[in-house]
Amino acid sequence: MILSSVDELQATKAALWKIKYTYPHLFNKLFHVVALTRALQFKYHFMGTLLMDENHNEYTPEFVTPSVTDLYKEEVQKLKEDPNFEILLQIFTKSKNIGYAKISMLVLGQSPESLLGASTIK
Repeated sequence: MILSSVDELQATKAALWKIKYTYPHLFNKLFHVVALTRALQFKYHFMGTLLMDENHNEYTPEFVTPSVTDLYKEEVQKLKEDPNFEILLQIFTKSKNIGYAKISMLVLGQSPESLLGASTIK
């Protein structure tokens, strides 16, 4: 369970919005991956661990055809291959305390205030 402060959430949202307007192509790739994660009903933590090159084994979706998981990983890899990906890595690293799910919700446009309290989204 992750508790987040409104200041952390607002700072993360501001950083994401700066990317949205400074590096729109990068933000669009991130938005695509987050939306795909949601559409496939994968855990945002799975996405985050893939992006951050962390151990994702415990978050890998069960009962999903390996070809679907492989296709998803290819889409994540396209984001990681963006020449400006390092900028996103900095945001994810700095915002690790609020969690991948809340970062994803901010990418999708939710307000920081709506994400206060304990996170039940994975």
